Amino acid sequence: MKTPGKIFVVTLLTSLAFAADFEATQPAEFAHCIPADAKVTKIAGGFGFTEGPTWIKDGGHLVFSDIPRDEIRKWTAAGAVTTFRAPSRNTNGNTTDPEGRLISCEHSGRRVARLEKDGTLRTLVDSFEGRKLNSPNDVVVKSDGTVWFTDPEYGLKTDPATKKKVGKEQPGNFVYRHDPRTGSTTAIARDFDQPNGLAFSPDERKLYVADSGKPRHIRVLEIAADGTVSGGAVLCTLDKGAPDGIRVDATGRVWTSSGDGVQIFGADGKLIGRILLPEAAANLCFGGADGRTLFMTARTSLYAVPTVVTGASR
Repeated sequence: MKTPGKIFVVTLLTSLAFAADFEATQPAEFAHCIPADAKVTKIAGGFGFTEGPTWIKDGGHLVFSDIPRDEIRKWTAAGAVTTFRAPSRNTNGNTTDPEGRLISCEHSGRRVARLEKDGTLRTLVDSFEGRKLNSPNDVVVKSDGTVWFTDPEYGLKTDPATKKKVGKEQPGNFVYRHDPRTGSTTAIARDFDQPNGLAFSPDERKLYVADSGKPRHIRVLEIAADGTVSGGAVLCTLDKGAPDGIRVDATGRVWTSSGDGVQIFGADGKLIGRILLPEAAANLCFGGADGRTLFMTARTSLYAVPTVVTGASR
């Protein structure tokens, strides 16, 4: 991992003039991701553990989770950080649905919740087959309104004597698809160790899912018209830390948080380059007025960097 003292150094690495905040494995392709004169900026700090960054288009601001402090925070371009919602029931991942409503995964609430336009917080799903969910972690919403989320064990406490998760009712750690219109919930994948971040391809025919457990890789599932999935081949395996939050850009590249910051992979699974941070990143999202800012939650801090591309649209 890069040392903090190097984060704002502008020593040039290649003829493409990428600063020391970056490492380009495929320089020509990396130039289509990050501007040559870009620099990483720390825009806020002093948090407990940051996660779940989501750009709110209607309000022109960023929301993100501070899990141990039980808050969802709000950041504006003016640099102000305020409390958006507290308590948050230790919310981790966030996203918005096609109507702009905030969807959140609550660790201690053991549910996926939706914040209505009138401020009401509604439970979308908190159980499967009559058993409580583990601790919903991250979530994405398809253009048809269906909610896809992961449910690892990370939010559950471990009994020091038995080494088992206290209160766990599900027989595994699954990836789910929930339809708010019908209330039906389906486990679309049951063979992950610790499913974590997830993201759709630009055409929504693929679902990328990070496994931050023992495999430390990202898999790709093929989505059929009826919402069922198949496949599950490994796209890539991280060499620094484990994949956590992931995003896909408008051209289909996969951006994942990692132990050294953010790693960018092509749709072919080949590493394009890295955004180097002084803290391991947990999640990321595209946002800003033009959609060309990458926000990164990294342990106690929030970072940003300009990008050439935007995120994949729903």
